[in-house]
Amino acid sequence: MSRTRYLVGCLAWLLTLQFFVLETVAVSRFPGYSRVDQVISDLGTEASPGAALMNASFIAQAVLIVLGAVLLLPALIGLGGRLATVLLSAAGVGTLLVGLFPSDTGGTLHTVGAILYLLVGGLGLIALAYGIRPRSEPVGTAVALLGLVGVIGTVFFGTGVHQLLGEGGTERLAAYVLPVALAVTAVLLWRQQDDWRVATPDGDDGTLTRRQRRELERAEAFDRARERDEALEALARKKEQDRVAATAEDTDEDDDFDEDRAWRTPRQR
Repeated sequence: MSRTRYLVGCLAWLLTLQFFVLETVAVSRFPGYSRVDQVISDLGTEASPGAALMNASFIAQAVLIVLGAVLLLPALIGLGGRLATVLLSAAGVGTLLVGLFPSDTGGTLHTVGAILYLLVGGLGLIALAYGIRPRSEPVGTAVALLGLVGVIGTVFFGTGVHQLLGEGGTERLAAYVLPVALAVTAVLLWRQQDDWRVATPDGDDGTLTRRQRRELERAEAFDRARERDEALEALARKKEQDRVAATAEDTDEDDDFDEDRAWRTPRQR
């Protein structure tokens, strides 16, 4: 995959952090707004002085999510990577619907968009975790946990379980994980690019991930240790057989000893 494609794709996902900046600006323009008690969509309604800015942020977020997902598809691994591209693109479409159809006028389309972003986006992060885990187990695990938090937060928000964090806080628990996870993934992909791959031994055309290489090295070390142990055991068995054979020869010599002959004089023999 080209360096330019990595650059644009990773930059797109990194820029999804713009959401936090523009949301903060929109909140500052909305007197009396509570992040705990009010949902994010309220910032895009006519009651919000920063509605245009917030809705523009939603639309920009949609473009950034989909752009990064499409460009970085070759960098993601296996079925998890392909599923992540589809699910994250769907989440991007959901964000677009949220921005184009605010909650006070958009009705069902806004609700569908919110579900796509929150629920499908969380599932997309779990798939993304499997797509990057061969590159980095710690980052893959962190992204999976963020996706799980997003899904749980979405379930709590959708079922009205707001007692702990409030309605707005619960929605943010579900919504904030996506840009954070995408930004972390972008940093990983940009730093590694295609360097995470290593050539397979013996001139094979395939490739091994670094994780697979470590497993191969451990397996080879185990095989060498086993061969060494088997050689030592064979040597020990040989020494034992030699000792038993030497003992048997000594026993035969003892059996051939004639005590009467030993006491005879040379003339009697």
